[in-house]
Amino acid sequence: MKRAQEISARIPPNFTLGVATSSWQIEGSSSSRGKSIWDDFAETPGNVVDGATADPACDHLNHIPEDLDLLSGLGANAYRFSLSWPRVIPEGTGKISRSGLGVYDRIVDGALERGLTPFATLYHWDLPSALQEKGGWLSPDSHQWFSEYAHVVGEHFADRVEHVATLNEPWVSAFLGYAAGIHAPGEQNPAASLEVFYRLMVASGHGIRALRAAGVKNPGLVLNLTTIIAEDEDIVPTSTIIDGLQNRIFLDLLANRGIPDDIVAATSSITDWSFVTSEGLAMAAEPITWLGINYYTPTRVASLSKNAGKIVGQDASVYPGVSNVSFVPRSPRTAMGWEIHAPSLTQTLLTTASRLPGVPLYVTENGAAFDDTVTETGIHDENRVDYYASHISAALDALDQGVDLRGYFAWSLFDNLEWAEGWTKRFGIIRVDAWSQIRTPKDSALFLREIFSTAR
Repeated sequence: MKRAQEISARIPPNFTLGVATSSWQIEGSSSSRGKSIWDDFAETPGNVVDGATADPACDHLNHIPEDLDLLSGLGANAYRFSLSWPRVIPEGTGKISRSGLGVYDRIVDGALERGLTPFATLYHWDLPSALQEKGGWLSPDSHQWFSEYAHVVGEHFADRVEHVATLNEPWVSAFLGYAAGIHAPGEQNPAASLEVFYRLMVASGHGIRALRAAGVKNPGLVLNLTTIIAEDEDIVPTSTIIDGLQNRIFLDLLANRGIPDDIVAATSSITDWSFVTSEGLAMAAEPITWLGINYYTPTRVASLSKNAGKIVGQDASVYPGVSNVSFVPRSPRTAMGWEIHAPSLTQTLLTTASRLPGVPLYVTENGAAFDDTVTETGIHDENRVDYYASHISAALDALDQGVDLRGYFAWSLFDNLEWAEGWTKRFGIIRVDAWSQIRTPKDSALFLREIFSTAR
């Protein structure tokens, strides 16, 4: 594969190359842990396509050695995964599940045995149900709960796991979960979404401090950042607010710049931000040693008069204070309706590096959902191969332009539960049949294997 060889030749020594997953999407075995808000959300008819639940998912807990063998066979040198909070502490606080920690001992030790550097994420959206009953992320106590959990994980794994992220995509937790209501816990309350965003970032700061105190060498955070593109001049002011709600509110907090003034003004009819404190702002700015960026697509906006494209899970409701706007992704698009535009990954990395200088970056998720066709000769997902070729190249373009980019993780290792979309949207480089649990590498897996193996 000439394309793969050309890409691998651009990858510097010691560059991290891996694949990512998340606990709720692949683990299965939900009866052996506490319940999460995503279990509760999935139990409500209509919330998840085809009524899919966390069982069996990819039945990963019964296939750990096999799945790690598949990953190491790709030539990857790292594995990004998340821990299930209710598997570690079933009630969210208090009694620790030693068997739950044992699950992640098996994953971490198995990864290390295969030469894979583990990158762990503490929170990938599956808040324990017991904590939701106490107010969830709206509770002023939420940072204490999270700090306790972070300390437990840090103390147990600091000797083996150097890179631990506190949160995965707090934007999704706040705005899809509390504004649009299309993710757990399914609330449609714009004021609550803004408070949840803030409390998540405060909790992350407390988690960073707890991880560091427990001996974790490299605590970090993962954000879903993107490039906002205004399609016409009259939408530029609105696109600036969208950029603020998608990107700047997180990066400004991390950089100790507080909440952007234009976002406070744009949302003044929704909230007075009275829940913000100087102590909270200082904690949200707790230094991180790396930032993960999950990138999939640009956000292209236009005046409401423009015909909007079909995008899964996106309309103005995800941006509190924004109205009269259309989202107009250009072709080609993925099965999610997301525009494929690799140069926006380069721009996202450049912009992030300028807004948060001095912090090393990783692309912690990047990939695409397509409607794969299974044939007798394999799964020839050339569209996904093209996506990876263009986007890995785009990430390396940012590296060439001076961005301190340390690694790249493909999303995802497996076809899995795509949250509210159930099994209908497939991002995996390895196909998983939910009924037989047979794993079948796609051509995209072979393509990445060529890149990863020759780059090492």
